Amino acid sequence: MITGIVVALPEELTTLTAKKIAKGCCLFITDKILVANSGAGPANAQAAAELLVSKGATRLISWGCAAALSAALKPGDLILADELIDNTGYRNAKFSVSTDWHSYTSKRLSTSMAIHSGSLAESKNIISSSKDKEQLQPVTGAVALDMESIAIAKVAGLYALPFLAIRAIADPVNMDLPLAINYSLNDQGDIILGKLLTFLALHPAELPGLIKLGLHFRAAKKTLKSVARHIGTVTDFNLLQ
Repeated sequence: MITGIVVALPEELTTLTAKKIAKGCCLFITDKILVANSGAGPANAQAAAELLVSKGATRLISWGCAAALSAALKPGDLILADELIDNTGYRNAKFSVSTDWHSYTSKRLSTSMAIHSGSLAESKNIISSSKDKEQLQPVTGAVALDMESIAIAKVAGLYALPFLAIRAIADPVNMDLPLAINYSLNDQGDIILGKLLTFLALHPAELPGLIKLGLHFRAAKKTLKSVARHIGTVTDFNLLQ
Protein backbone atom coordinates (compact mmCIF):
# COMPACT_ATOMS: atom_id res chain seq x y z
CA MET A 1 0.00 0.00 0.00
CA ILE A 2 1.45 3.34 -1.09
CA THR A 3 0.86 6.55 0.85
CA GLY A 4 0.92 9.76 -1.18
CA ILE A 5 1.81 12.96 0.65
CA VAL A 6 1.15 16.40 -0.86
CA VAL A 7 3.43 19.23 0.31
CA ALA A 8 2.95 22.79 -0.96
CA LEU A 9 6.19 24.60 -0.11
CA PRO A 10 9.89 23.65 -0.39
CA GLU A 11 10.44 24.65 3.25
CA GLU A 12 7.68 22.26 4.33
CA LEU A 13 9.16 19.56 2.11
CA THR A 14 12.45 19.68 4.04
CA THR A 15 10.61 18.51 7.17
CA LEU A 16 9.89 15.21 5.43
CA THR A 17 12.94 14.51 3.29
CA ALA A 18 16.31 15.83 2.23
CA LYS A 19 15.59 14.72 -1.32
CA LYS A 20 14.99 17.44 -3.91
CA ILE A 21 11.60 17.25 -5.62
CA ALA A 22 10.78 19.72 -8.38
CA LYS A 23 7.49 21.60 -8.22
CA GLY A 24 4.75 19.58 -9.85
CA CYS A 25 6.70 16.33 -9.49
CA CYS A 26 6.75 13.43 -7.04
CA LEU A 27 9.34 11.03 -5.68
CA PHE A 28 9.43 7.94 -3.47
CA ILE A 29 11.16 8.77 -0.17
CA THR A 30 10.69 5.15 0.99
CA ASP A 31 9.39 2.13 -0.88
CA LYS A 32 5.87 2.88 0.40
CA ILE A 33 5.79 6.69 0.71
CA LEU A 34 5.45 8.89 -2.37
CA VAL A 35 5.78 12.67 -1.87
CA ALA A 36 4.65 15.41 -4.27
CA ASN A 37 5.85 19.03 -4.25
CA SER A 38 2.65 20.73 -5.35
CA GLY A 39 3.25 24.43 -5.00
CA ALA A 40 0.79 26.63 -3.12
CA GLY A 41 -2.95 26.77 -3.65
CA PRO A 42 -5.85 24.40 -4.29
CA ALA A 43 -5.31 23.99 -8.05
CA ASN A 44 -1.71 22.90 -7.55
CA ALA A 45 -2.72 20.61 -4.67
CA GLN A 46 -5.42 18.94 -6.77
CA ALA A 47 -2.99 18.34 -9.62
CA ALA A 48 -0.42 16.87 -7.23
CA ALA A 49 -2.97 14.59 -5.59
CA GLU A 50 -4.09 13.36 -9.02
CA LEU A 51 -0.45 12.73 -9.92
CA LEU A 52 0.09 10.67 -6.78
CA VAL A 53 -2.98 8.56 -7.51
CA SER A 54 -1.78 7.99 -11.08
CA LYS A 55 1.55 6.76 -9.67
CA GLY A 56 -0.13 4.20 -7.43
CA ALA A 57 -0.98 6.03 -4.18
CA THR A 58 -3.84 4.30 -2.37
CA ARG A 59 -4.26 6.91 0.38
CA LEU A 60 -3.41 10.59 0.70
CA ILE A 61 -2.00 12.96 3.33
CA SER A 62 -2.04 16.76 3.29
CA TRP A 63 1.17 17.94 4.97
CA GLY A 64 2.39 21.40 5.94
CA CYS A 65 1.55 24.57 7.84
CA ALA A 66 -1.74 26.25 8.67
CA ALA A 67 -3.05 29.54 10.03
CA ALA A 68 -4.84 29.51 13.37
CA LEU A 69 -8.47 30.59 13.62
CA SER A 70 -8.71 29.65 17.28
CA ALA A 71 -7.05 31.87 19.89
CA ALA A 72 -6.18 28.70 21.81
CA LEU A 73 -3.66 27.66 19.15
CA LYS A 74 -0.09 28.94 19.10
CA PRO A 75 2.75 28.62 16.57
CA GLY A 76 4.07 25.07 16.48
CA ASP A 77 0.83 23.43 17.64
CA LEU A 78 0.01 20.26 15.72
CA ILE A 79 -3.42 19.98 14.06
CA LEU A 80 -4.66 16.53 13.19
CA ALA A 81 -7.89 17.60 11.50
CA ASP A 82 -10.97 15.46 12.08
CA GLU A 83 -13.04 17.33 9.48
CA LEU A 84 -12.52 19.77 6.61
CA ILE A 85 -14.75 22.74 5.82
CA ASP A 86 -15.19 24.14 2.32
CA ASN A 87 -16.57 27.63 2.97
CA THR A 88 -16.34 28.96 -0.58
CA GLY A 89 -19.99 28.38 -1.43
CA TYR A 90 -23.24 29.62 0.05
CA ARG A 91 -22.99 27.16 2.90
CA ASN A 92 -20.18 25.18 4.43
CA ALA A 93 -19.56 21.79 2.82
CA LYS A 94 -17.89 19.22 5.07
CA PHE A 95 -15.38 16.54 4.15
CA SER A 96 -14.42 13.74 6.49
CA VAL A 97 -11.01 12.27 7.12
CA SER A 98 -10.46 8.53 7.58
CA THR A 99 -11.83 8.04 11.10
CA ASP A 100 -9.89 4.88 11.95
CA TRP A 101 -6.63 6.22 10.53
CA HIS A 102 -7.12 9.51 12.39
CA SER A 103 -7.75 7.69 15.67
CA TYR A 104 -4.74 5.42 15.21
CA THR A 105 -2.44 8.33 14.30
CA SER A 106 -3.66 10.46 17.19
CA LYS A 107 -3.00 7.69 19.70
CA ARG A 108 0.48 6.99 18.35
CA LEU A 109 1.60 10.61 18.12
CA SER A 110 0.10 11.65 21.46
CA THR A 111 2.70 9.58 23.30
CA SER A 112 5.39 12.05 22.20
CA MET A 113 3.61 15.33 21.41
CA ALA A 114 0.42 17.30 21.99
CA ILE A 115 -2.34 16.76 19.43
CA HIS A 116 -5.06 19.28 18.58
CA SER A 117 -8.12 18.11 16.67
CA GLY A 118 -10.91 20.14 15.09
CA SER A 119 -12.06 21.34 11.70
CA LEU A 120 -9.73 22.72 9.07
CA ALA A 121 -11.16 25.33 6.68
CA GLU A 122 -10.13 26.17 3.14
CA SER A 123 -8.85 29.51 1.92
CA LYS A 124 -8.34 30.17 -1.79
CA ASN A 125 -5.79 32.87 -0.94
CA ILE A 126 -3.50 33.80 1.93
CA ILE A 127 -5.51 35.41 4.75
CA SER A 128 -3.28 38.27 5.86
CA SER A 129 -5.21 40.14 8.54
CA SER A 130 -6.06 39.01 12.04
CA LYS A 131 -9.50 40.60 11.62
CA ASP A 132 -10.29 38.36 8.64
CA LYS A 133 -9.13 35.27 10.54
CA GLU A 134 -11.25 36.22 13.57
CA GLN A 135 -14.31 36.65 11.35
CA LEU A 136 -13.83 33.29 9.66
CA GLN A 137 -13.89 31.28 12.88
CA PRO A 138 -17.59 31.75 13.80
CA VAL A 139 -18.61 31.38 10.14
CA THR A 140 -16.79 28.08 9.62
CA GLY A 141 -16.43 26.68 13.13
CA ALA A 142 -12.89 25.68 12.14
CA VAL A 143 -9.83 25.94 14.38
CA ALA A 144 -7.38 26.58 11.51
CA LEU A 145 -7.19 27.03 7.76
CA ASP A 146 -4.94 26.26 4.82
CA MET A 147 -5.07 26.46 1.03
CA GLU A 148 -4.55 22.84 -0.03
CA SER A 149 -6.20 20.26 2.23
CA ILE A 150 -9.73 20.50 0.83
CA ALA A 151 -8.48 20.02 -2.73
CA ILE A 152 -6.56 16.90 -1.69
CA ALA A 153 -9.55 15.59 0.29
CA LYS A 154 -11.77 16.01 -2.78
CA VAL A 155 -9.39 13.90 -4.89
CA ALA A 156 -9.29 11.27 -2.14
CA GLY A 157 -13.07 11.25 -2.08
CA LEU A 158 -13.27 10.94 -5.86
CA TYR A 159 -11.20 7.76 -5.75
CA ALA A 160 -12.60 6.51 -2.40
CA LEU A 161 -9.16 6.69 -0.77
CA PRO A 162 -8.38 7.22 2.92
CA PHE A 163 -7.32 10.78 3.70
CA LEU A 164 -5.50 12.52 6.56
CA ALA A 165 -4.52 16.16 7.14
CA ILE A 166 -1.41 16.83 9.24
CA ARG A 167 -0.74 20.54 9.77
CA ALA A 168 1.31 22.68 12.15
CA ILE A 169 0.32 26.24 13.08
CA ALA A 170 2.58 28.94 11.62
CA ASP A 171 0.70 32.21 12.20
CA PRO A 172 -1.61 32.73 15.21
CA VAL A 173 -5.05 34.25 14.82
CA ASN A 174 -4.00 37.61 16.30
CA MET A 175 -1.13 38.13 13.84
CA ASP A 176 -1.30 40.32 10.75
CA LEU A 177 1.02 38.95 8.11
CA PRO A 178 3.68 41.45 6.97
CA LEU A 179 2.69 43.38 3.85
CA ALA A 180 5.92 42.18 2.26
CA ILE A 181 4.47 38.67 1.97
CA ASN A 182 1.57 39.59 -0.29
CA TYR A 183 3.73 42.00 -2.28
CA SER A 184 6.33 39.36 -3.09
CA LEU A 185 3.95 36.54 -4.07
CA ASN A 186 3.54 35.56 -7.71
CA ASP A 187 0.37 34.13 -9.27
CA GLN A 188 1.41 30.60 -8.27
CA GLY A 189 1.71 31.51 -4.59
CA ASP A 190 5.52 31.46 -4.56
CA ILE A 191 7.55 34.19 -2.84
CA ILE A 192 9.87 36.03 -5.23
CA LEU A 193 12.99 36.86 -3.25
CA GLY A 194 13.91 39.88 -5.37
CA LYS A 195 10.50 41.48 -4.83
CA LEU A 196 10.70 40.73 -1.12
CA LEU A 197 14.11 42.39 -0.77
CA THR A 198 12.98 45.39 -2.80
CA PHE A 199 9.94 45.85 -0.59
CA LEU A 200 12.08 45.61 2.55
CA ALA A 201 14.50 48.19 1.19
CA LEU A 202 11.60 50.60 0.69
CA HIS A 203 9.77 49.62 3.89
CA PRO A 204 12.37 48.68 6.54
CA ALA A 205 9.71 48.82 9.26
CA GLU A 206 8.40 45.53 7.85
CA LEU A 207 11.53 43.64 8.93
CA PRO A 208 10.51 42.93 12.57
CA GLY A 209 7.22 41.40 11.39
CA LEU A 210 9.04 39.16 8.94
CA ILE A 211 11.47 38.05 11.63
CA LYS A 212 8.57 37.22 13.94
CA LEU A 213 6.81 35.26 11.20
CA GLY A 214 10.07 33.44 10.50
CA LEU A 215 10.30 32.36 14.13
CA HIS A 216 6.70 31.12 14.04
CA PHE A 217 7.37 29.22 10.83
CA ARG A 218 10.45 27.67 12.43
CA ALA A 219 8.28 26.43 15.31
CA ALA A 220 5.85 24.88 12.84
CA LYS A 221 8.67 23.18 10.94
CA LYS A 222 10.10 21.80 14.18
CA THR A 223 6.73 20.18 14.92
CA LEU A 224 6.45 18.72 11.42
CA LYS A 225 9.96 17.28 11.73
CA SER A 226 8.89 15.62 14.98
CA VAL A 227 5.91 14.06 13.23
CA ALA A 228 8.12 13.00 10.33
CA ARG A 229 10.17 10.86 12.72
CA HIS A 230 7.00 8.81 13.23
CA ILE A 231 5.82 8.83 9.61
CA GLY A 232 6.60 5.13 9.22
CA THR A 233 4.24 4.34 12.08
CA VAL A 234 1.55 6.64 10.66
CA THR A 235 1.72 5.10 7.20
CA ASP A 236 1.89 1.53 8.48
CA PHE A 237 -1.69 1.75 9.81
CA ASN A 238 -3.51 -0.37 7.22
CA LEU A 239 -0.66 -2.85 7.08
CA LEU A 240 -1.30 -3.68 10.71
CA GLN A 241 -5.01 -4.35 10.31
